Amino acid sequence: MTRPYSRITGTGSYLPPRRLSNADLVAELAAKGVETSDDWIVERTGIRARHFAAPDVACSDLALHAAQNALQAAGVEAKDIDLIIVATSTPDMVFPSSACILQNKLGIAGCPAFDVQAVCSGFVYALTVADAMIRTGTATKALVVGAEVFSRILDFSDRTTCVLFGDGAGAVVLEASDTPGILASDLHADGKHVGILCVPGHVSGGAASGHPLLKMDGPAVFKLAVGVLEDAARATLAKAGKTQEDIDWLVPHQANIRIMQSTAKRLKLSMDKVMVTVDQHGNTSAASIPLALDSGVRSGKIKKGETLMLEGVGGGFTWGAVLLNL
Repeated sequence: MTRPYSRITGTGSYLPPRRLSNADLVAELAAKGVETSDDWIVERTGIRARHFAAPDVACSDLALHAAQNALQAAGVEAKDIDLIIVATSTPDMVFPSSACILQNKLGIAGCPAFDVQAVCSGFVYALTVADAMIRTGTATKALVVGAEVFSRILDFSDRTTCVLFGDGAGAVVLEASDTPGILASDLHADGKHVGILCVPGHVSGGAASGHPLLKMDGPAVFKLAVGVLEDAARATLAKAGKTQEDIDWLVPHQANIRIMQSTAKRLKLSMDKVMVTVDQHGNTSAASIPLALDSGVRSGKIKKGETLMLEGVGGGFTWGAVLLNL
């Protein structure tokens, strides 16, 4: 018997109700003695708003809403899922995984469930793992989720980072198929860049030690991101025997509009072919790609049968891309 392919059969997303425009955030920061402006944020990032979860809302809560929406779109019941992977850097607990917690909230048990930690590349990593498990017959219906509550790890005294991030979740149902869905992927990491984007803290003796808030060298991240995203996209196209002319939509990690524009330019793609949600969501790390994908599908921009390039880059440093037919 030939190994099956895998295809995305449903997408879903969820944003917490609390929406902060730049004006809202600027006012909150001013009250803390931190000065910034809407113009400063938009010019450097393209971000105009983001969503923050309430204090009692966990990563798995956001994941649950997104997962239920994806299951409904796929016409699949939770009990039929035989693999759950959650990509997150902001899990509910040190352990168990948010995937196990999500499994319980879905009312199912027995199937493997685990988290993937590759920061903003997490969803691309998780999708690649799920595809491999389906191709080897380990799973037939996978739930792949990216979910983050990045507001919990932001330093609100640092205007260069706290304005960038938001909370949210996105999910897909990936099913075994006789026809190709995921065509190729390309994953990488280079740990020597760990210091330019990290949260250098941990739990020790019942307290947080180190610096448990996000730190980033923005110019270094930008310089590295643009190059590796182009390389990953080209490598993925080569593996699939495709060219950039075959791409109907680029669905990139929503980090910064400048990075997205630079990547599109290097791939000779019009921005009309790039899914952009960073203006309304901010950078939601592992959730940003599935959020953008679901936005495109539900708005009717992205259509069945089209070829999509998903790509992300994040702390680690990690990066990767997936080419798929929807």
